[in-house]
Amino acid sequence: MKTSSAKAKGRKLQQWFRNLLVEELELNSEDLESRPMGSGGEDIIMGVQSRRAFPYSIECKNQEKVNVWEAYAQAEDNCKGYEPLVVIKRNRHKPLIVMDAEAFVKERARLLDYDCGGYGEVKSDE
Repeated sequence: MKTSSAKAKGRKLQQWFRNLLVEELELNSEDLESRPMGSGGEDIIMGVQSRRAFPYSIECKNQEKVNVWEAYAQAEDNCKGYEPLVVIKRNRHKPLIVMDAEAFVKERARLLDYDCGGYGEVKSDE
């Protein structure tokens, strides 16, 4: 695959994930920017409002054979104190997220505590 085609694939995944964050988290589209291909740092640049809602450092890899460990190490190198998160995708497959297992469980526990009012039980809508 030509370098330009590979970069286009990567850019497409970055833009897809950026749009997903905007739509699902109702973030201001002007507060997130897909970083140009080939430049260093996080793949999606976030403003203060977006970072508060989604405190992750995002690395996107749209490749048929991705080295998950290298991609995660790259996300760690660029994370600036935020939790590293890697979005991986290959042709004809759904995108997946790679993140630290302990961080994932702690985030789920935090959300459960928030949703349950701190009591560990899911609140009823009644």
